[in-house]
Amino acid sequence: MAQPVFLDVRPSKERILTRAIELAQEDPALAERLMRVNEVARGIRTVEVWITDACNLRCKGCWFFEHDMDKQSIEIRDLGTIRAFAEDLRDNKRITSTLLIGGEPALVLDRVRVFAETIRNVTVVTNGTRPIPYDGLEDLAIAVSLWGGGPVDDELRGYGVNGRRISGLFDKALRTYTDDPRATWVYTLSEAGMPYLERTVEAIAANGNQINFGYYSDNGTDPTARLHNEERAIEEMTRMRETYPDTVIGDPYYFRTLVTGRTHWGTFGAETCPSISNDHPAHAARLTEGHPIVGRFNAYRTDHSVQYCATTGDCDNCRDSQAVWSWLLVNLHRFLADRDQLNTWVTLAENFYRQYYWSSYHPARQVPAEPAVGA
Repeated sequence: MAQPVFLDVRPSKERILTRAIELAQEDPALAERLMRVNEVARGIRTVEVWITDACNLRCKGCWFFEHDMDKQSIEIRDLGTIRAFAEDLRDNKRITSTLLIGGEPALVLDRVRVFAETIRNVTVVTNGTRPIPYDGLEDLAIAVSLWGGGPVDDELRGYGVNGRRISGLFDKALRTYTDDPRATWVYTLSEAGMPYLERTVEAIAANGNQINFGYYSDNGTDPTARLHNEERAIEEMTRMRETYPDTVIGDPYYFRTLVTGRTHWGTFGAETCPSISNDHPAHAARLTEGHPIVGRFNAYRTDHSVQYCATTGDCDNCRDSQAVWSWLLVNLHRFLADRDQLNTWVTLAENFYRQYYWSSYHPARQVPAEPAVGA
C-alpha cells in the first residue's frame, strides 16, 4: 500500500477533509459516501459508562474482574443521581452516544432506562443471559458477548459467581435475541474456537442478528487461547464476511488490524490507542501533542469518576475491538495517499456505524431505493 500523504501526527481537520475531497472528486459515488460518513461522525460524541459492578458470570480472562475493576469505586445506585449525571453528559458535555458496560447492565435495567430516556444513542454490552426488553428500549443497540463459539464459549464464560459451571450460554442468548434487530454479537475469536467459527456464524445468521468480530486477548489467564495462526484467522474472518455479507460486519483491513495489531503506518498500543479518557490527568500531553484520540471521550466508573481508558490501562494485553475500530477511524490522514486508500477508510467507517441499531448505517434503518419510472 502506498505511503500516507500526511506524515505529521496531527494535521488539521480542515487539511484532512480538503485532501479527502480532492481525492474523491473524480468518483462521485465515493465523494457522496465520504460526505455522508463525515456528517454522521460529526453528530456522534461518545462516552463509556460502567453502570454496575455486579455480574452473574465470572468469565475466564474478563478484564473487568481480572483487574479488580469492581473494587475501584463505590457503585452509585440512586436513580436521581444517575439521571443528573446523564443529563450533565447530554447538556454540558454535549454527549450524544453512550456505551453502557459493567458488570452486566441487564441486571440493572432501571439504570439502562435512565440513559435511554436521556441520551440520544445508547449501546448496551451484555453477556446474553438476561433479556433486555423492547418496552421503552426499542432504539437501543445491544452488543451480545460470545467467546470462541461452540463449546469453547461455555468453557470460557460458563462460570457463576460461586464458581458453579453453567452450560448452554450461546443457545440461551440465541433464543433471547431471535430476530431482534438491536442485537449485534461481539464474537471474540480464539485458537480453540476456530473449528466452530462457521457453524457459529451460520447460527447467528439464521437467528437474524449481526456479528462484529473481536479478539480474545485473555489478559494473561489462558495463553493457549491466543491466535497462533494469524493468517488463517484473517482468511476465515474474510471468508465469513464474503459468505454471510448480511450478517458479518467488517473489512479485511479491520480483520488484519484486529488480529495483528498493525496497520500500514503503525502498531496498536499505549501511545496510539485513541480510546483514552480526555479528562484523565495522565493524558494531558496526549490531547495536544500525541497521536489522535477520540475527542470528548471519557470512561466513567460506577461512581462516575474518570477511568484511565475504555478498559483497564493494561495496554500490553488489550485488543479491544471498539478501540481498534476507533484507531482506524481517527487516522483518516493515514489513508490519503490515493483514492484506493480513501475508499478503504470510508468502507471501514461505514462498517463501524453498521454495528449500531440507532445508526442510519444499520441494515434495519436503510431506506429502500425508489423504483425506476416505468419499471
